[in-house]
Amino acid sequence: MSIEQAEVVVTSPDRNFVTLRLTTADGLVGLGDATLNGRELAVVAYLRDHVVPLLIGRDAHRVEDTWQFLYRSAYWRRGPVTMAAVAAVDVALWDLKAQAAGMPLYQLLGGASRDGLLAYGHASGRDLPELFDSIRDHLDQGYRAIRVQTGVPGLKAIYGIASNSTGVRYDHEPAQRGARPAEEDWDTRAYLRHLPGVFDAVRNEFGPELPLLHDAHHRLTPIQAAKLGQTLEPYDLFWLEDCTPAENQQGLRLVRQHTTTPLAIGEIFNTVWDYQTLITEQLIDYVRSAVTHTGGITHLRKILDFAAQYQIKSGIHGPTDISPVGMAAALHLGLAIHNFGIQEYMQHGSRTNEVFHQTFTWKDGYLHPGDQPGLGVTLDTDEAGRYPYEQAYLPYNRLADGTVHDW
Repeated sequence: MSIEQAEVVVTSPDRNFVTLRLTTADGLVGLGDATLNGRELAVVAYLRDHVVPLLIGRDAHRVEDTWQFLYRSAYWRRGPVTMAAVAAVDVALWDLKAQAAGMPLYQLLGGASRDGLLAYGHASGRDLPELFDSIRDHLDQGYRAIRVQTGVPGLKAIYGIASNSTGVRYDHEPAQRGARPAEEDWDTRAYLRHLPGVFDAVRNEFGPELPLLHDAHHRLTPIQAAKLGQTLEPYDLFWLEDCTPAENQQGLRLVRQHTTTPLAIGEIFNTVWDYQTLITEQLIDYVRSAVTHTGGITHLRKILDFAAQYQIKSGIHGPTDISPVGMAAALHLGLAIHNFGIQEYMQHGSRTNEVFHQTFTWKDGYLHPGDQPGLGVTLDTDEAGRYPYEQAYLPYNRLADGTVHDW
């Protein structure tokens, strides 16, 4: 099953996506997601100029060997651009292999370990009434777990709050199209004062059973994160995500010493080496990496198997900057592994769903990848061609004195 053609498709229906499309000599087509939000064209160049020429004529069945070849032969290893490119190849090869076997991909990964994947959605509001409306809307959509993000008095625009700039609520994408990134503001002390009261109000309104999550988005120092974890303990969070920049893995030791709030880390990690200290010292409870940004199914499966030895579970990254191809890969992997925790699921817009035709299902708060051979996603190249790339950047933060802060 040799690879005859390799194409990199860039399309921007509701946001920019990068897709690798591999075609074999016998006509099978496999897809891989290579989207890197705000830096998409860097991965496009890496794939088109450096990786695609190496793929033509290779045996598509040799998934592990191809992964090792692309990772080790480049010499310059790791990093988001490299690992997103490697991931796209890896997922496309798994898609091809499962199609050739006539099976949904999860069957090749060991078969289903559960009937469906519990998913959480993103509720947000600038104030409590707007937040409560968002939570109710997500419950009406069937979500059984909710991430809660809230505005902070005195701050104009912060991470996780749905856009209302056009008068219509838009949850799908924080990256704004244009020549420059949007500037947001931040005040850590105001946030730490405000957030516990929000969760107190949410618990009083929606009760103790609803799993609640929150994302601090790398904005806190370890001691600030420890304080937040402590103050949120009465509200029984499912997890506190990215409470401090985890590149400083030792910082999580301080957080762990001071709070029993479960911790989720890793959506910006790319390899197992990023997790080594966090896993072996049991400093986190959930692995947040995306298949798309962490070397594909082959590598993320190894990370999650490593984590399972320490009773750490998966919480695979799944916002709308992961394409339906990357989302399907996450669902197949999540269905197969034993240490599944929860799946992030932020639903794509209608134009994206016209470009990427999907067979995964969403019912009663649970996802399933479907039973079509392969990933279960096809790319409509004609529809994709209607939406050319548009320059877009994620926002960034400044403090009141003008200092650039973590976003």
